[in-house]
Amino acid sequence: MGKFLIEPHLHTTYISRCGWMGAEGIISLYRERGYSALCVTDHYNRTCFDYAGINLHAPGSKTEDFLRGYRFLKREAEENGIRVYEGAEVRFDGSENDYLLFGFHHDLLADPEQVMRGGLAAFCRACREDGALLIQAHPYRKNCVPAPAELLDGMEVCNCNPRHENYNELALCYAKEHRLLMLAGSDFHRPGDEGTAGIVAEELPEDGFEFADMIRSGQYQLAVPEEEMHEVL
Repeated sequence: MGKFLIEPHLHTTYISRCGWMGAEGIISLYRERGYSALCVTDHYNRTCFDYAGINLHAPGSKTEDFLRGYRFLKREAEENGIRVYEGAEVRFDGSENDYLLFGFHHDLLADPEQVMRGGLAAFCRACREDGALLIQAHPYRKNCVPAPAELLDGMEVCNCNPRHENYNELALCYAKEHRLLMLAGSDFHRPGDEGTAGIVAEELPEDGFEFADMIRSGQYQLAVPEEEMHEVL
């Protein structure tokens, strides 16, 4: 049984305004780092919908348009032996908190206006009905606050984006106190961010639903920088 390194937090230039890179460059960087799988968690917020030219007032589901980055990476990854999973980083109106979403059906994200206006509590209920997994990203970053634990499945206890002070030790304490699932991610946006964190699993999930199930099961280890290691052990 092997060890598979997975990136749970990654942004593309196709949807995320703050993302610098496209599929070919991202896959090349992560292949060099030895990653077996990536989860594309492009930003699901008003700024990025506007940047990506997605008209929220047009009829029909917006999920396929939102997953543009995922599709481009998946196509490129298939030629390089890397798996790519669907994900999202959701933000609601009136807050700067961000939430990583895994293992969702497309109907859950079909109406961004309803999602973003509805807020965390309503979305939490919808996620649980859908069977999706909701994990707060970088909860102690500037202008962010930890959400009520009962509305979360887990917390990102190690975010390695180098341009922010993430106070990972506080996130870890909160997750331990409330017995939340723990996740670590690079929060990739540009060259130099790649492969600084992730998770290690003994089995490689086939798709986004299996990826969410694996996180839910806790059958993985956090892959974090050496300077963070003492905090998560």
